[in-house]
Amino acid sequence: MFSSLRKPRKALKTPPPPERREVDVNGRRLPLTIRRDFRATRLTLRIEPGGRALRMTVPSGVPERDIRDFLDRHQGWLMTKLAKFRTTNELADGGYVMIRGVSHRIEATGRLRGLTESVIVDDEAVLRVGGMEESIPRRISDFLKKEARLELDRLVAVHAGRIGRKVKSLTLRDTRSRWGSCSADGALSFSWRIAMAPPGVIDYLAAHEVAHLREMNHSPAFWALCEQLCPTTEESKRWLKRNGSLLHALDFG
Repeated sequence: MFSSLRKPRKALKTPPPPERREVDVNGRRLPLTIRRDFRATRLTLRIEPGGRALRMTVPSGVPERDIRDFLDRHQGWLMTKLAKFRTTNELADGGYVMIRGVSHRIEATGRLRGLTESVIVDDEAVLRVGGMEESIPRRISDFLKKEARLELDRLVAVHAGRIGRKVKSLTLRDTRSRWGSCSADGALSFSWRIAMAPPGVIDYLAAHEVAHLREMNHSPAFWALCEQLCPTTEESKRWLKRNGSLLHALDFG
């Protein structure tokens, strides 16, 4: 009887697949992903980490001309925001790359064989890279992955030992949306690009994900545990917010 008086449930709307196109920003062509969302109440435009793509959320029913007008109105904003991202690949002889927060000048040795190594030459940090010129970005990324593995393996073991938890596995990826993650079964994952950040920031990231082994949330208890494991948590969070996109902007090919 009562069921017949209930209002019928509204069928859940299935959003259309995202539309992908390109947009010109001051002569620079950038991929743009447009998602139509029936729950959205206004148009929003965001720059993807690294400044190499854009994404836009559009309420259902918004006509194409409004989308074009919105993009035109925000050209100045996009130009200003994208100016801080490097548009050329500096991962070549004479360029610079950060390793554990220290800027290193890249020196191509010209030797087809030989290890990539960080050295000090006349009080300057130098990253010596062998191999063909076109392989320099890949060799640098390989070096950063090894640095990230060494540092994170050590830090995760220290922090996990302090809270009496075990880590199932530790994986390195090149993720754009997050710097790290922790699964319910104790598998940790990190972006190897964190090897470019200062040591304190790397320590914070390790502590953050290890803290999730006990607190699978971002509650006050979680942040208190982060602070206990890494006293520079707030400072490191601010560093990542200010500089994280610049680390993502480097193109290692």
